[in-house]
Amino acid sequence: VVALDGDTKNSTFSELFKKEHPSRFIECYIAEQNMVSVAVGCASRDRNIVFASTFATFFTRAYDQIRMAAISESNINLCGSHCGVSIGEDGPSQMGLEDISLFRAIPNSTVFYPSDAVATEKAVELAANRKGICFIRTSRPENAVIYDSGEDFQVGQAKVVSKSKDDQVTVIGAGVTLHEAIAAAEQLKKDKIFIRVIDPFTIKPLDSETILKNARETKGRIITVEDHYPEGGIGEAVSAALIGEPGIMVRRLAVSHVPRSGKPNELLKLFGIDKDAIIQAVKSVVSKSRNAE
Repeated sequence: VVALDGDTKNSTFSELFKKEHPSRFIECYIAEQNMVSVAVGCASRDRNIVFASTFATFFTRAYDQIRMAAISESNINLCGSHCGVSIGEDGPSQMGLEDISLFRAIPNSTVFYPSDAVATEKAVELAANRKGICFIRTSRPENAVIYDSGEDFQVGQAKVVSKSKDDQVTVIGAGVTLHEAIAAAEQLKKDKIFIRVIDPFTIKPLDSETILKNARETKGRIITVEDHYPEGGIGEAVSAALIGEPGIMVRRLAVSHVPRSGKPNELLKLFGIDKDAIIQAVKSVVSKSRNAE
């Protein structure tokens, strides 16, 4: 295993790898295009398992190199941290809000979006053993661990995190928004409203079978919530996967415009992707359906 860094090792903690294996760590500094090119070189002829990491937003600079890596059938793993408005005070220039879109568009790519420490560790293992371009999107906040260490994760396999026979809406979140959805589910129970919560784990390939099955069990109602712009994100991936399916309604919550600096919880609230926004969306969807009936 070879690790490459874009001068972010103290923020991404790739410095831990450097400390353990200095001879297999390459510092590429603030030159992300070059970092991806060096990664492709390191991975050529299957010589190494290569991971290159920086903030998710900085991979936008290297789109040409990532695209050419895919065309060359390179096997490289790119880890983008500090995604979305949940990074808080660092401001919009540091917030990855278009990275899912970028990597979904790459041919034969795999897009992992783990939501806790266990899922992240499993994503790294799966990426190391997978062909093609793998992207692992990670969050900055210290999210609670929701999975047991023995939990089995597979590419293209979603997790139903919370369910009951009385669920009225399926909510799909990833990273920080999955934790907001879990919190929303707990609060909604007090109003006797029950929701199903799904963690997609991989956005590409998406587990459309699990999503469709659970949506049908919740009257065809889906709400997606993501720390990403609406274009090309989780909401569009889910909508595209379910196109043509009768009786399915998808409502999407996403970061609607260029954000600003602030505390993570303030920004999640400001852009309508926090627990309260999910609760409001669920109540709106349920009441509209009742009125229609």
